[in-house]
Amino acid sequence: MSQGRFKPKLIGFMCNWCCYAGADLCGVSRLQYPPYIRIIRVMCSGRVDMTFIIKSFIYGADGVFIGGCWPADCHYVTEGNYDALTMTLILKKILAFLDINPDRLRLEWVSASEGNRFQEIMIDFSNTIMKLGPLGGDGIGQEEIKFKLGVLLKLVPYIRLVEREKFRVESRSETDIVAFFNSQQTERLFKELIYEKLILSLLLEEIRDPGLPQDERPFVSRIETREGKRVDRSRLAERLGLSPSEVSNYLNLAMRLGLILHEELFRARDGR
Repeated sequence: MSQGRFKPKLIGFMCNWCCYAGADLCGVSRLQYPPYIRIIRVMCSGRVDMTFIIKSFIYGADGVFIGGCWPADCHYVTEGNYDALTMTLILKKILAFLDINPDRLRLEWVSASEGNRFQEIMIDFSNTIMKLGPLGGDGIGQEEIKFKLGVLLKLVPYIRLVEREKFRVESRSETDIVAFFNSQQTERLFKELIYEKLILSLLLEEIRDPGLPQDERPFVSRIETREGKRVDRSRLAERLGLSPSEVSNYLNLAMRLGLILHEELFRARDGR
């Protein structure tokens, strides 16, 4: 391997009973695959929380792999592998919305007897990430990615609530779950319940005045970047991937929700 070749950093969360055992069989059988992945054993793939994935990317992972039991073969009555599937499909959509290639996150089913399959998946996933390059090579820089993922991390409790209320598929069928998340109705729900909330959170984080207390709402007329530099709405729109009119719409929404105050309204309220 040449010295300058990209060596991806991969994190793998693997079910103790199936995928981890399959990885062990792969090693015992001396089957070769790229040495880029760092394995974390969990008792069930359903134990893998969305925060684990987001933090993995924030702390430098170029790709994250989740390995679980085949559908209907989970060792627990909760059938956690279906929960892992739901979580992965939700997060893939959000990553794509944030301009992060969703192929950087991968979920596969591997049984304890499938050492060969584990080898094939590791080779394919490593090749995929090597083609994509390091995280931050998707068109936005690493710092911008960390900023967006940091905002997303704060929204995880809200996303969990939305998942329980709106995205929970009663059928324990991989086909039904995938079909649900690929439907136009689900895409509309994502736009209304998650994408708009995420954009609003990114916008508020971007304009927060570093000199103000965290619990004090910023003025619309005092739009500043995280570094405290003044920017116009066009520049703010460029940073967030929006049009200036969309930025104005979200600012108006934030004002209606009481999240930010226009300076003139603030003065009128306090009689200043």
